[in-house]
Amino acid sequence: MSSIVIRTATSADLDTITEIYADAVTNGTASYELEPPGRAEMGKRFDTLTAGGFPYLVAEKDGVVLGYAYAGAFRPRPAYRFIVEDSVYVAPDAKGQGVGLRLMQSLIAAVEVAGFRQIIAVIGDGRPDSASVKLHERLGFRHSGRLEGSGYKHGRWLDTVFMQLTLNGGASLPPDPGSLPERRFREGRGN
Repeated sequence: MSSIVIRTATSADLDTITEIYADAVTNGTASYELEPPGRAEMGKRFDTLTAGGFPYLVAEKDGVVLGYAYAGAFRPRPAYRFIVEDSVYVAPDAKGQGVGLRLMQSLIAAVEVAGFRQIIAVIGDGRPDSASVKLHERLGFRHSGRLEGSGYKHGRWLDTVFMQLTLNGGASLPPDPGSLPERRFREGRGN
């Protein structure tokens, strides 16, 4: 029996990534999108994240993609450059097998190596017993806010929960000039 491998996603994975996300949008409450985006839109999103140097990973077993995770900019303003927002989605038939945990552990490691200081999880339907909340708690994320009744999907109001994980000294140290966010910032300013 082979094990799950976590690797960098490629454009060849986008058909399966699109299917996994379509299921999450159609049947779940983690995403507040109401209509699943098509392959072309998912490709644009993938290209934007990877061009920005953000980690985008897949979990694969026996050549089948079981899930994916990525980090992207939390907000576009430059002072937010040290913070990323995580996203993780697992195929319906792979849930409960530790795929999300393995993806998130690898994503956290990649974000830390890049020099980011905080990872923010913006969790739709942030009930205390939700799989996403429990996963993030297990990984050391702390609760940092709740927007009550912020989304309406599948005939009910949903709360959005914010969770946060500090990396690389967080706000206790000055920015690392060699970090990915700081290098991109300097390049964008022509320095």
